Amino acid sequence: MMHRLLQFPSKWEWLVLHEPRPESSGLSRSSSRAAGGGYAEAALAGHAEEQAEVKQASAAAMKQAYPELAGWMSEIEGNTHNQIIVSELAGGESVLQGTLMFQVSEDETDVLPLHFRVTKSRLVTFAGDMRLSVRLQLDPWQDKLNRCQSAPEGFFVVLGSILETFHVGLDRFETRLGDLEHKMRKQNRTGLMNTIFERRYELLHWSHLFIPIKEIQGAAKEAFMDTLLDQEEYKRMELKLERIEALLKHYAMEIDTLLMMDDAISNFRGNDIMKTLTIFTALFMPATVIGAVWGMNFKRIPWAGEPWGFVAVCSIIVVVTLLIYWWLWHKGWTGDLLNGRHRGEIVGVDTPIDAAAGDGTPRPLPSRSSRARVTQSAGSASGTGSDEQDTPLPSRSSR
Repeated sequence: MMHRLLQFPSKWEWLVLHEPRPESSGLSRSSSRAAGGGYAEAALAGHAEEQAEVKQASAAAMKQAYPELAGWMSEIEGNTHNQIIVSELAGGESVLQGTLMFQVSEDETDVLPLHFRVTKSRLVTFAGDMRLSVRLQLDPWQDKLNRCQSAPEGFFVVLGSILETFHVGLDRFETRLGDLEHKMRKQNRTGLMNTIFERRYELLHWSHLFIPIKEIQGAAKEAFMDTLLDQEEYKRMELKLERIEALLKHYAMEIDTLLMMDDAISNFRGNDIMKTLTIFTALFMPATVIGAVWGMNFKRIPWAGEPWGFVAVCSIIVVVTLLIYWWLWHKGWTGDLLNGRHRGEIVGVDTPIDAAAGDGTPRPLPSRSSRARVTQSAGSASGTGSDEQDTPLPSRSSR
């Protein structure tokens, strides 16, 4: 186990622990092929055992060098899930320790555990690789660490570096969500439902990574109380978490809105389809009934032997069909079906005749104030006085 002790001007220290780098087995790819598969597998197995023994020896050496960390190192061994614990050391000193699963890079599958132990004067972290430590050695993180007044504040600088991946990932997520909303507005197809669920699962991924960091904030407040609340990096982290939480809630609301809109559009189209099928069934019912009756295998069927019988039956079918269609049209049940949907419309909504201008463009319905102005102008044109113009319309009770 590799370790490095960093000391800062405010007399707090950071013990950085890492897994040892894997050593080369000394067996090249060409030599392993030449030696045969069995020998290569045995060599690799032996190398893995050597690496395990090196890790155990390194961990034992670290426990001897820092006996106060022996219990903590035993607890975090093999832990790959979020865990936050607040406890006290001998003498009443508060300690915050546990494991945080965080995304190291922009790849959503690149999630590693960060084991931590924080007291007032010491921060101990143990990670699987050195990418986070290398990032913290660059500006502005190195300067932030030098300005920290305590180890808990330095730990929040580490969390701030981790949250940079959140901002990059949420910006990319917002771009994809905007593209989805544009596609759904222009052309809502069935395949977009899968895309909506993909965005939802992606948002759940970021929410699962955000929740433990939010929990660490509360646990740190519980452990260090007033000594941490006034420090700069804690306040900065609190504002950053509020901003990310607001974004996550806003994105979740947008996705839920897209799902409700898609469900409403699907119900509307389903009702439109059922309405169309019902109208077609009603229109062709006379032909179906008359064809079934006149198609019976009987000798005495009316007009069967007459030369004008076929024309008469067809005429009856046409007349009855037209009567049914006129009745449906008179009820107003065929308006949407006849008008249909124009290109680019999500659902077909009829524009009222009164709300359309002479050129066919929709015209907004008059408001209450505009109707009052029209009434006043009409009264002035007819020569009525001002008293008649200001007379309000009669209410229901006065009528």
